[in-house]
Amino acid sequence: MADTDIQERSTSFFPSAAERLRGALLDSRQRWRDLVGLAADLAFETDHLGRFTFLHPDPALGWPSGAMIGGDASALLADGGDGTGFDPFRATVRVRHRRAWLRRGDGGVVSLAFSAEPMLDSLGHITGTRGVGVDMTALDAPGAQLAGALRLGDALDHILSRMGREVLAPKMLRSALEALASALGAAGAAAILLPADGQPASMTHRAGAGADSILPAAAALLAHHADAPLQGESEDGRRLLGDICQTRFGEQTGLVAWRASASRPWDTDEIRLIAAAGKIVRMALEHEAIQREMMRQARTDPLTGLLNRRAFREEVLRHTHRADREGVPSTLMFLDLDHFKSVNDRLGHEAGDKVLERVAALLRGIVRPADLVARLGGDEFALWLGGTDHMTAAERAEALRTAAPDALDEITGGTPPRITLSIGIATRAAGADEDIDGLIRRADEAMYEAKRNGRGHWRVSLLEAG
Repeated sequence: MADTDIQERSTSFFPSAAERLRGALLDSRQRWRDLVGLAADLAFETDHLGRFTFLHPDPALGWPSGAMIGGDASALLADGGDGTGFDPFRATVRVRHRRAWLRRGDGGVVSLAFSAEPMLDSLGHITGTRGVGVDMTALDAPGAQLAGALRLGDALDHILSRMGREVLAPKMLRSALEALASALGAAGAAAILLPADGQPASMTHRAGAGADSILPAAAALLAHHADAPLQGESEDGRRLLGDICQTRFGEQTGLVAWRASASRPWDTDEIRLIAAAGKIVRMALEHEAIQREMMRQARTDPLTGLLNRRAFREEVLRHTHRADREGVPSTLMFLDLDHFKSVNDRLGHEAGDKVLERVAALLRGIVRPADLVARLGGDEFALWLGGTDHMTAAERAEALRTAAPDALDEITGGTPPRITLSIGIATRAAGADEDIDGLIRRADEAMYEAKRNGRGHWRVSLLEAG
């Protein structure tokens, strides 16, 4: 047999050095995988941006490894690691046995003890991180529950402390929302009113940026009226966490927090926090409703619901300043019921109250939303007509003068003496030197002039020139 034949046969029978090396490397890598699988529950490598470049096993913690490659590894973190902001996927020094809670693919969480170190290039620059993690959930779960309860208590104390610095309910609510957003690591938080009459939802209180963009999705999320907080996403990808906090006064209100798009889902502790915070926000909303009602009662006449004398005067001052800025006139009308005492004497105070309520309805019917209507006391009423001169006011006075007796006859039966209106009118030009007291005095004098001249009429007080 020729030497060349022997050489060829030996070459085909024995593998080359390159093949032996390649086989050894493959075998070594498989052994490495097997050993890692025995010793650790997670092995990983990330690049300098903290994105996965390697992940083992597959699936890893219930996540498909292939889908995770290239993604932000920190999105797996369920909280701030061991409480100091530890991120095992962005190690800058070698660490051993550092704890961090990670999210599982099934929605649960797992505690891992990490050993990790940075990967360096030839110049000593960090190019990524390599590490392994061992499941410590069985040992850490009781401690984690206690730590979670402590964090919840601290967060609620912080919210209550911030609220306690304020007196007015709106500021209390804003402080509560700011503190809640901070405790959740959220971009913002808001209280959303969900009307029962089919009207669109509205954001009554807010803290943080991006509130307007999340309103439609947040309202739809809260509309489910679930017994527990719900998670969702806005149209621009922001992560939402919402809970219902209905008040005792029947207002259907929801509490919602949001994070930037592509952020991690909300964890169990955060869900517990917003549920607990919802009870605090509900109390603040009820406090605000009580303050509103007290303010309304302090400013309105309890029988007719019109402004009372004090509130009317305050509003007239404010409207006068606005009329001066806009350069328009304003008109004050004083109205007094003629023969009203006879109704109480003949038909009783219940009929008298119905007369006053009917007059209030007539006055509401002739004014615009920006005008003012008040019951000054007894059977005296007043109107403030912004942007209106005495000619237009006289037309309305005439309409009232003619319509009121017939409308009130339905209550009194029309027996004499009939209830009529005496009306005084005084107009103030924009920027006039006349103060409110002078204007009120002129309108009052004009009204009494109408009474002295037979009642059931109106009179205009014209300010003399010079």
